[in-house]
Amino acid sequence: MLPVNTLHPVRKKAYITYGLILLNAIVFLWEVAQPPAQLNMAFRQYAAVMCEVAQNPIAPDTFVDVVRSMFFHGGWAHLIGNMTFLWIFGRNVEEYFGHRNFLILYLVWGFIAAFAETLINSNICVPMIGASGAIAGVLGSYLVLYPGSRVRVLIIFFRFFPRFYDLPALIVLGFWFVIQLFNGVAALNVDTLAGGVAFFAHIGGFVGGLLLAFIYTMFNPPPERVTYID
Repeated sequence: MLPVNTLHPVRKKAYITYGLILLNAIVFLWEVAQPPAQLNMAFRQYAAVMCEVAQNPIAPDTFVDVVRSMFFHGGWAHLIGNMTFLWIFGRNVEEYFGHRNFLILYLVWGFIAAFAETLINSNICVPMIGASGAIAGVLGSYLVLYPGSRVRVLIIFFRFFPRFYDLPALIVLGFWFVIQLFNGVAALNVDTLAGGVAFFAHIGGFVGGLLLAFIYTMFNPPPERVTYID
């Protein structure tokens, strides 16, 4: 199930969403220009390393490292996947929260994600890179704000016969979260010293998005809902 677009209309320019996508792309182009050994050294020096975050969780250097980690990516597929999800769901979320609040929340979700992964793997000295955790927060908040919004997804049966379906966000994002939870639990019994997917960053960011969006809507008007006619 691959989301390709949301059918909820976007009525305002999502400057922060587009800016984040552009900045991530620029950083990745810099990564591509680096020799592999130098790039690995840069990840170790400038990204958040789980065992170091666990030792100094509130240090200023940790804050800076976590922010930088959100803009590093491990390859084209990693970058394109993350930016696609940010583009699909981020624009509506930014429209509701406003530009400034969305940027602040995006960074907060990134921190929640990083600390969630660190909590599970505090003894592993591997850099955490990628915007997945912060974007998971965007997904969680979207689920609270627009649970009935239709999301167009591509489903391929038996590697053939691709078809598009318009499904409620509750189903699409709920399925995504269940997959992350299942993979995260399965990864607990796997040796991850050489690195891997930070599933608990995804889980932590998503739950953070759910909670912060829910709290926000308790004190602010709900987002505009769209009626769909089949």
